[in-house]
Amino acid sequence: MQLVTTIAEARAALHTARAQSSGSLGLVPTMGALHAGHLSLARRARVECSIVAASLFVNPLQFAPGEDFDRYPRQLDADRTLFAEAGVDLLFAPAAAEMTPPGATTFVDAGELGSRLDGAARPGHFRGVATVVSKLFHIIQPGRAYFGQKDAVQIAVLRRLVSDLNFPVELVACPIVRDPDGLALSSRNAYLSAAERTHALALSRALTTMQTRLAAGETRAAALVAAGRAVVHAQPGIALEYLEAVDPASLLPVETVTPGTLVAIAARVGHTRLIDNFVA
Repeated sequence: MQLVTTIAEARAALHTARAQSSGSLGLVPTMGALHAGHLSLARRARVECSIVAASLFVNPLQFAPGEDFDRYPRQLDADRTLFAEAGVDLLFAPAAAEMTPPGATTFVDAGELGSRLDGAARPGHFRGVATVVSKLFHIIQPGRAYFGQKDAVQIAVLRRLVSDLNFPVELVACPIVRDPDGLALSSRNAYLSAAERTHALALSRALTTMQTRLAAGETRAAALVAAGRAVVHAQPGIALEYLEAVDPASLLPVETVTPGTLVAIAARVGHTRLIDNFVA
């Protein structure tokens, strides 16, 4: 696997790779601190694409003041080894100044969609995501880009971005990977104490409760959401941010849960913000 740290190096390396292969190029964008969920994206890209590129960039634009940018886990050497083992051909790991140079004044606004759910809780977050992902798409020029379904709100924002800005890239949403106890894998799980991790299991329990009631025939969104919220509120140590049933494209609430409806949750466990979801 080749490691590059500048845009010029990435373009040169990919030019060479494309000259040697007529197949598709897949991109796995990450902020590093890799876990099995990230690696599942890389492995799927390896199966579906001739060339696999990954990016590792802790994007300062998507963190608000007071969030965890400074303490977000960074482990380039370990991540580099894991990506290589997963079959990645090229790892683009730029410094902040390379992707977000001082004095830059052009950004990609995610619009009204970017202000819903996670966007409402983290103003400006999706502006930062949309700007850097747009730059990655422009630099790498993938045919496919792989994201985890856990970031369902982000996927909705990026699907709109791809459509509105005519990027010739297919977004591939890959299944959530969970620990055996049901907790969705996240780089931020490393922040949790043993007690907080136990508390955090209420997120997946709430979603499972809703899925069980949905399977039993309950389709009223309000009733399902109420059942899920009751599970969270019964667990000390959790501050629920949202639990909603929404249209997966518009992220607006629905009255009836039908196949394809996104049921998403966000909560703070101690100082750690966690998200999870399922698609009906």
